[in-house]
Amino acid sequence: MLKLTYTETAFHIEHLSQSPEQLVALRVKLAMRMGQTMVVEPSSASFLLPVNVSTLSMLEAAVRQQRSEAIALCVADTETIEVSLTGTWITVDPEGESGIFLTVLGDRTESLLYHLWQQASGNTSVIRD
Repeated sequence: MLKLTYTETAFHIEHLSQSPEQLVALRVKLAMRMGQTMVVEPSSASFLLPVNVSTLSMLEAAVRQQRSEAIALCVADTETIEVSLTGTWITVDPEGESGIFLTVLGDRTESLLYHLWQQASGNTSVIRD
């Protein structure tokens, strides 16, 4: 599973081994204990990757092979490609743009996407559960 975290100032991707159902259950339990409202709904999310990252062609091949509606790639402009995903949106502010987006793709596709994002962001740390 990929977990995309959107905040007001940042965007982060994590590759997790737990299922979306497990993570949603933990988040709902936390919200209940804190007395917070929580929204969990089917949704879509997207982000940009530069076209010059070294393994982008591997991701394109994995997406073609997977033939899933959960991920789509589209050229945004001459320098970037847009990655669009379907999954689950979790937020405490239904009107805000901050929250967590969860998606499940094939293991290879998730791994490639995660590593491409790391390359593009210059992020060398690896966070896994």
